[in-house]
Amino acid sequence: MHPYLLPVFLLTVTMSSSLFASDAESTMVSPVSADAVVWIKSPQDGQRVSSPVTLSFGNSNVAISPAGTERANSGHHHLLINLQELPAMDMPLPASAQVIHFGKGQTETTLELEPGVHSLQLLLGNHLHVPHARPVMSEKITITVE
Repeated sequence: MHPYLLPVFLLTVTMSSSLFASDAESTMVSPVSADAVVWIKSPQDGQRVSSPVTLSFGNSNVAISPAGTERANSGHHHLLINLQELPAMDMPLPASAQVIHFGKGQTETTLELEPGVHSLQLLLGNHLHVPHARPVMSEKITITVE
C-alpha cells in the first residue's frame, strides 16, 4: 500500500466503524405507544409494610412480554430500589440489588427488604433490557418497612 493511502484507509475504517456502532446503538432502543404507562399497584405510596413485601405492577397501553421476545409496543418490568439517579436510558439496564429484572414478564413479586424507608420505581425495558425511546416508568413511591 502506498504511504499516502494509509491515512485515507484509516479514516475510512474509522468512519465505517462509527457508523456501524451508531446503527447498532440506535436499534437497541424501541419505540412505544405515547400513552403507555406502568405503575406500582401495591404497596401504595407512603404505606407501612412488613418484610417480605409483596409488590404488584400495573400496565396500560403496553404489553408485558418476556425479555428476548421482540414484539412491538411491549417490554418487561425492572424495579429500581433506592436509586438516587436513573440508569443510562440508551443501554441495557444493569442487574443489581437496586435494579431487579423481571425478564420472564412477571407482574408480581415478593421481596425481602431491610427495615427502613425505601423508594421504589418501575422502568420498562424492551426485549434487550433497554428503556424505550420514550422511557415508560412509574412514579417513584416511598414505603416504610417495619
